[in-house]
Amino acid sequence: MSYLNATVPLPANVAWDDASPIWMNKADNAWQLTAATFVGLQSIPGLLILYGGGVKKKWAVNSAFMVLYAFACVLICWVGWAYQMSFGAELFKFWGKPNVALDQIFYFKPAFLGKFPTVTMIYFQFVFAAITLILIAGALLGRMNFYAWMLFVPLWLTFSYTIVAFTVWSPKGYFALKGLIDYSGGYVIHLSSGVAGFTAAYWVGPRLNKDRERFPPNNILLMLAGAGLLWMGWTGFNGGDPYVISMDASLAVLNTHVCTAASLLTWVLLDIAFFRKPSVIGAVQGMITGLMSEPNLVGSRTHAGKDTGKIVARCRNGKIVQWQACAAQERKEGEKRSKKDKMIVEFLG
Repeated sequence: MSYLNATVPLPANVAWDDASPIWMNKADNAWQLTAATFVGLQSIPGLLILYGGGVKKKWAVNSAFMVLYAFACVLICWVGWAYQMSFGAELFKFWGKPNVALDQIFYFKPAFLGKFPTVTMIYFQFVFAAITLILIAGALLGRMNFYAWMLFVPLWLTFSYTIVAFTVWSPKGYFALKGLIDYSGGYVIHLSSGVAGFTAAYWVGPRLNKDRERFPPNNILLMLAGAGLLWMGWTGFNGGDPYVISMDASLAVLNTHVCTAASLLTWVLLDIAFFRKPSVIGAVQGMITGLMSEPNLVGSRTHAGKDTGKIVARCRNGKIVQWQACAAQERKEGEKRSKKDKMIVEFLG
């Protein structure tokens, strides 16, 4: 007999009350908060130390500070107006009405998806918005003045990210109603940050010639630590997007790590085959391109053994094309184009 029909009282730890209403699944809520924390750790400290260790020493502190500022600024903007513009009441077909997301009654309603409260969804969606801005920062390290970055973050979040998020992810959004599926941010996060980073870098302009001639990472070990946090954080990035603890979440997590490992190894083997030695920076490039390439694939399969192989094959083929593009660019420009620059290009790809 189920608890719903039983006369026996529920155990205290699973009893329904104001803090645990009947519509909320405690396990799903706990996993969404955990997944959001994983994604937050990708930014702070993951990308913070990846950027700080991967640039020249004179830019290390400024690059890390750009990440820290963006994370904090996006959170305040998110609860102030941006969440409602992304997932709230419709203002236009492509945009929600700006409104504060700090009301207690609003917090504890069911989220628009999943069996957990809106307050959990607000935080989960915030960490995705934050990492999108931080990915854009990767194209602007050593280029943009910090004061300009302070203005760029809230403006781009308000007038670009919220539009894309509303049209693609909101149940009321134009593309969502047309049937578009963006499982884990392939369009909302990676495509939008890639276009924004490329455009911003174009208008800001290139680095000084002396900086482009030589662009060594100032701390490779720190860069690797940041890359490792970024990789492990993808467990929450893709595993949290089903909004439920399910086999879909498990499959997404496994596919994520298998594809990333395949991409890293492909890049290393290509470096050995063509340049006669492996490159640790090349391995990081391969890892990052693997992570960036599979968000819309990892959660859409039903047969783990068979279809994981398909995903790995697609990612592997994509890595070969991306590696060839980077190698051709390096041959064309010699050593003027640093490996760090290539990493940023792949980051935005």
